[in-house]
Amino acid sequence: MTAATPLVIAHRGASGYRPEHTRDAFRLAIEQGADAIEIDVVASKDGELVVRHEPELSGTTDVAARPEFAARRAAKDVDGRTLRGWFAEDFTWTELSTLRARERLPRLRPAGAAFDGRDGLLRLSDALGLTARAGIRLVVELKHAVRSAALGLPLDELLVPALAGAAALPAVTVESFEEAVLRSLADRRFPHPLVRLLGGPRVAPDVVDRVGRRLGYREELRDLDRFDGLAGISVRTALVRPSLVERAAARGLSVWTWTLRPENCFLPAGYWSPGGPGRFGRYAEYWRQLARAGIAGVFADHPDLARDALRSAEPVGARA
Repeated sequence: MTAATPLVIAHRGASGYRPEHTRDAFRLAIEQGADAIEIDVVASKDGELVVRHEPELSGTTDVAARPEFAARRAAKDVDGRTLRGWFAEDFTWTELSTLRARERLPRLRPAGAAFDGRDGLLRLSDALGLTARAGIRLVVELKHAVRSAALGLPLDELLVPALAGAAALPAVTVESFEEAVLRSLADRRFPHPLVRLLGGPRVAPDVVDRVGRRLGYREELRDLDRFDGLAGISVRTALVRPSLVERAAARGLSVWTWTLRPENCFLPAGYWSPGGPGRFGRYAEYWRQLARAGIAGVFADHPDLARDALRSAEPVGARA
């Protein structure tokens, strides 16, 4: 990779084409030339790290259609929100392995929904093996770590032996919206890069515990010294600025951004094309603008589109 081309990280695999976090989505991302694959992990009842975006399962699996699990539907708090559904911590891995994956955005991406039911769920060990064989990096996001620890399923303590016991280990980066779990790993001299995620719709619960109030992500970014010891930060696209990248680089931090999606509804209004929220907008122009800020990596649902769009982007200062 040249300095002009950010790392292309397939967001939950090639999730713009296949149901996210499936073997098929990962294989397609590799075929499309992704430099890395990003996964989210949650914990099962018996301590298996399962590749899912959220502990609530009904949005991305067929659990709601499984009569044998009907009694496990529950209402639970997830970082201040009450969610109703089926939760990973109420299932063993053996039970979870019987579920089938579904498209998370079926109305927006009906082509992906055509693959519903083809793949089952994966564990962290499955994703490690797949990326190791492909020779690409695996980026692991620890989801709702404070909540999981309160359930007796601390993600950091489950992660360390899972990596140590892997039959084949790719290059690994670990990220989280929650600073505490990253600091816990750093304190035990975790040998893999750690990245703090910033810019989600809600403030991470450990941040509230630390400062005693809600702290906005823009406020957190004012003082980058607080990220000392981490490899980098990953910010939502709306937060990308050349000045941020320059300040981060001065402190030895890389900057990634999430998530590149080509549909109008995920683009700033100025980059929309006619045809409604689901039509592809002028995504390549926007993505190139982000790349020119000097970011080191991008998360993309469509790795092939990201690679094609970003090849021609120039970093700040590249022009004479």
